[in-house]
Amino acid sequence: MPKKASFIVTPWEVKGEVDYEKLIREFGTTGITDDLIDRLAKHTGDIHPLLRRKVFFSHRDLDWILDKYEAGEKFFLYTGRGPSGHTHLGHLVPWFFTQWLQEKFGAELYFQMTDDEKFLHNPGLTLKDTVGYTYENALDIIACGFDPEKTFIFSDIEYSKTLYQIAVKVAKHITFSTVKAVFGFENSTNIGMAFFPAIQAVPCFLPSVLKGRNIPCLIPAAIDQDPYWRGVARAIAPKLGFYKPAQIHSKFIPGLGKGGKMSASEPETAIFTVDTPKTAHDKIMNSFTGGRATVQEQREKGGTPDICPVYHYYTVFLKDDKEVEEVYRRCKSGDLLCGEDKLRLSEVVKNFLKEHQRKREEAKKVLEKFMLRD
Repeated sequence: MPKKASFIVTPWEVKGEVDYEKLIREFGTTGITDDLIDRLAKHTGDIHPLLRRKVFFSHRDLDWILDKYEAGEKFFLYTGRGPSGHTHLGHLVPWFFTQWLQEKFGAELYFQMTDDEKFLHNPGLTLKDTVGYTYENALDIIACGFDPEKTFIFSDIEYSKTLYQIAVKVAKHITFSTVKAVFGFENSTNIGMAFFPAIQAVPCFLPSVLKGRNIPCLIPAAIDQDPYWRGVARAIAPKLGFYKPAQIHSKFIPGLGKGGKMSASEPETAIFTVDTPKTAHDKIMNSFTGGRATVQEQREKGGTPDICPVYHYYTVFLKDDKEVEEVYRRCKSGDLLCGEDKLRLSEVVKNFLKEHQRKREEAKKVLEKFMLRD
């Protein structure tokens, strides 16, 4: 296999330089076309930068969701977080976009905190750890600006009375051979992990159960989570009398090292929302770039922004498309050196963290208003 195509994308691991076109083919999703973006813009009035810049690049049934919306049927949003540690900036990317969708469509959001899965999957975490991170991570969710009247955050552990009644109905229609094939489970996999896909499917149908009517579901998430809905929720939805959940997928924001998405398991290559400005600065200044070996070579041959995590951060944290294009052009031409580029990104990230941490602190006062309870 060519080196460029050597990558791994699963719900628990992303490694290598991801070929997103190949991933679309392998997962059987559909690329987001300009026509679909234009159709979305008719309802939103503008287009989110993450969509314009193709960070959100793939979907399942987004066109169907718009069909339903145009026919007078509102949809709800569902996304989630596996609380195994502090939130890093890569986690925020789908949340920024989800908040925009909520605002533009007036949609309710059901936000699942999979503290059960993280306990089952990670031998180094206790249940107390993962439930604790649920509440720590929830502060970051709230800081993204979600509507407290339309946002419902829940812990799988603490909301289990409601979730379990739906999960067993899902589980009854899913065989072990199915989850083994979809997720690569082995005989050594604990039985909690084998049951968990039924739990993750539940929010696709939860509002329909709670409100007693079928409601379309749209899931904005990174594409590594697609197997949960492709292999389980969408497969069994018709058997339970529900709509199949639709999805819109984002790419991964790379870590500050070489290759792979930002990961909490490599803290030196990830910027966390609780990092100090100095910590964030130091991580950025020590990051991998798409630069050349020497200044002279950079001037002569130019840099390679497409593989540079510093450039990819700009696609998320700069609002002006022209600024992003200018960074790309200057890097490619050799006019922009990596040291200068890193210093600028450091200021952008430090300013973001300062404001986010202020909102995060304020979120402590309203946390309980967002939590969904049995």
